[in-house]
Amino acid sequence: MARTVQDAKIGSRAAREKLKARGKPYFRPLDRELHIGYRKGKTGGAWVARWYVGGGAYKVETIGTADDRQDADGVSIIDFAQAQTNARELHAQRKREAAGLPTDSGPYTVRRCAEDYLEWFGEHKKSIVDTKHRAHAHILPALGDRPCAELTTAELEKWRNELAKAAPRRRTKAGAEQRYGEKAEGEEAIRRRRASANRTLTILKAALNKAWRAGKIESDAAWRRLEPFEAADAARVRYLTVAEGKRLINACAPDFRLLVRAALATGARYGELARLRVADFNPDTGTLHVRTSKSGKGRHIVLADEGSDLFAGQAAGRPSDALLTPRADGSQWKPSHQARPMQDACAAARIEPPASFHTLRHTYASLAIMNGAPLLVVAKNLGHSDTRMVEKHYGHLAPSYIADAIRAAAPKFGVEPSNVEQFGAR
Repeated sequence: MARTVQDAKIGSRAAREKLKARGKPYFRPLDRELHIGYRKGKTGGAWVARWYVGGGAYKVETIGTADDRQDADGVSIIDFAQAQTNARELHAQRKREAAGLPTDSGPYTVRRCAEDYLEWFGEHKKSIVDTKHRAHAHILPALGDRPCAELTTAELEKWRNELAKAAPRRRTKAGAEQRYGEKAEGEEAIRRRRASANRTLTILKAALNKAWRAGKIESDAAWRRLEPFEAADAARVRYLTVAEGKRLINACAPDFRLLVRAALATGARYGELARLRVADFNPDTGTLHVRTSKSGKGRHIVLADEGSDLFAGQAAGRPSDALLTPRADGSQWKPSHQARPMQDACAAARIEPPASFHTLRHTYASLAIMNGAPLLVVAKNLGHSDTRMVEKHYGHLAPSYIADAIRAAAPKFGVEPSNVEQFGAR
């Protein structure tokens, strides 16, 4: 508890009665940045607090009525000691407000940090669903009540490891008991669980780093030292062959067939395709405008003739604000509406194991690269700012790029096969 200071000028009723009434308070230092002040009026006085806010400026606030005429009750009328306590509490509250912290004196917990981050994320990003789900499912139950300042690297490493070993959560109806799959067994299953843990760790680190940069947490050492699982994200990308793609298209219901053809022609994400309007297709340039992508930025997808013909047929004679890939009843495809039709189409097309809708994006990129499309061109159509993601997932499918480079740069010794055979025979 802070020490109560004494002052001969303003510390007692008798001393304050001798002071002249004036608008400028009589101040007494409490701490290095904080002063307690007494403003003398004609019929009584009031206590004020003053603290330095930078740039040669001070902030002054009234904190209570002085006990000049009546005894202090600690609420509406306060004495000198009580005024000091109130001044320190007010100063601490204002400092927390300036730092963006809660105004109460409780610690800044992981729960508060996550809530602040999700609020910011919802205003500045588009893909909040997965981020919010991971925070509520994996971060808050285990770490929510922990003060951020008390987190340790060992604690976070243990949380990350347990998350990777836990059974995967399955889709569960609201209010029902959470369903789980089987725990990871086998190299690929373990890799997938570690990749999922890495994505959740990325969200936690992003929230903590944002709070640390804002001055809400003093040090970032605990999580800065913690690395994600190595080689967990090196998944082998699955794609459909041209023959499988044709079988899938033929097996779809008419409205879903349109959506699948659009995905194979553009490499666009499901949500991007569902939001397309007629005005987004430009028949003159053969491009499709994705107004808002996962990153929050728009892009133009360059179409091949087949894709351009597909969207031209859909756009012909329809209003500019009409959906370009609607459901059979004219409504928009919503989240998860694609899951069951995709399963049914894969079963009818004899595609094993069944592919997800996102596999169509991989199929577009994989086949385009194998057909000789430059990595940068594919990256731009997919909405990536550079080729890093494309190289990571599809770079091995660019044989012409690799083969041409090797054939041009590899050393040549000019040895004829016949000479080699003769040498080996001696």
